[in-house]
Amino acid sequence: MPKLTIEGVGEFEVDNGIRLVLAIGDNDGDINYACGGNARCTTCRVKFSVGEPDKYTKAEYEKLSQTNSIGEYRLSCQCLIDGDMSVAVLDRFSISGRPDPGSRPDDNITPNAEWVVP
Repeated sequence: MPKLTIEGVGEFEVDNGIRLVLAIGDNDGDINYACGGNARCTTCRVKFSVGEPDKYTKAEYEKLSQTNSIGEYRLSCQCLIDGDMSVAVLDRFSISGRPDPGSRPDDNITPNAEWVVP
């Protein structure tokens, strides 16, 4: 099983192929996903130190392009666990002031993943 390290929190064994936002939420719970994991906001953003995927969903790439954020962070709702990863959560629910983190994202990437490699 891949290992997910959430910086400042700990290391967790997670299922291969699970959405990163769910792996974080199920093990740490301290992440926002205001749009429900649909790549419409950036509240689930993370910074990779190990294991960053080399491909983006089209939805993630378009959203990050709109905010000039390609290379700065990734949207965890659009990343799949495909090996060991280490991430820093950039928008923690516990300090956000939000009443809730958002609707739990679906198990599958939404919108349907169209993969792009920049």
